[in-house]
Amino acid sequence: MMTTATQSLYDIKINSLQGKPINLQQFKGKKMLFVNVASKCGFTSQYKDLQRLQDTYKDTLIIIGVPCNQFGKQEPGTPNEIQEFCKINYGVTFLITEKIAVKGENQHPLYAWLTKKSLNGKQNSTVKWNFQKYLIDDNGEFLNYYYSITSPTSSRLIKYLK
Repeated sequence: MMTTATQSLYDIKINSLQGKPINLQQFKGKKMLFVNVASKCGFTSQYKDLQRLQDTYKDTLIIIGVPCNQFGKQEPGTPNEIQEFCKINYGVTFLITEKIAVKGENQHPLYAWLTKKSLNGKQNSTVKWNFQKYLIDDNGEFLNYYYSITSPTSSRLIKYLK
């Protein structure tokens, strides 16, 4: 049974990796893919496919990388180190937020919305590891989520982008 979201994703406040506020409302009309990222993870090579996805669907999709150090301490870097790592190793140009907690008592409001049916109106989930993906439609509605093992270029995800 579907329910209505009790909070708009567009009202959530989060900063960029450089500490500047990101206004999620600027992405109305585009799908968003939120991915909790880490530089020292077995899935880190997904940065390459995320960038490819961003390049392919740049007119209809916004990729937002969300650094997190909660899984195996695999994102220990400072904002500058994270930015440099992503750019040099994977040519990342998509948006990267400040480092946040995606689970637990310090969970950021963004991830509270993504993981709680009471907020997103669709489904509960638990962030299991780095590179879990959350897809939002062009009206800010929760579409689906994918565990780390699902490639960013998987047909399970791409079907929503075509």
